[in-house]
Amino acid sequence: MIKLGRMAKIKNYKKAAKTEGKVVTWKHPGGKMERLGPETLTDSELLAVIISSGIPGKSAERIAEDIINKFGSFRGIAGQPYEKFEQVYGLGKVKIHRLAAAFEIATRIVDEVLKEYNIKLRSKKT
Repeated sequence: MIKLGRMAKIKNYKKAAKTEGKVVTWKHPGGKMERLGPETLTDSELLAVIISSGIPGKSAERIAEDIINKFGSFRGIAGQPYEKFEQVYGLGKVKIHRLAAAFEIATRIVDEVLKEYNIKLRSKKT
C-alpha cells in the first residue's frame, strides 16, 4: 500500500469517516484515500480520483459512477474502444487518456506477474 501524507487542513466537506477518534470529512475521494488508504475506496471512487474533476453540474464521482454503470466493472472497462468512452457525458479527451493510461499500467502489471508463471495474457502489437 502506498502511504500518503496527512491533509493539512480539513474544511466543510460532504463525506465523513471516523479516524483516530475524530470525524474527518472530504469533498473528493482523494481526501478519503489520503486519510484511509486507496484500498478503502470503491471502484467508482478510484475512477473519480483518476478523472480528477467534473464538469459544471456533474461531479467526477458522478462521471465515475456512470462509467461503472455503463461497463459493469473494471474488467468491463478494460479494452473498451475510445469511442465508447466518448459516449459518457463529462468525459473529454484528457479524462479518457487518463483512464486509458491507468488501465494500460494495470495491464502491464498483470503481464509482468503472469510472465513469472510463463502465462501470456496478450500478444504484442507490431
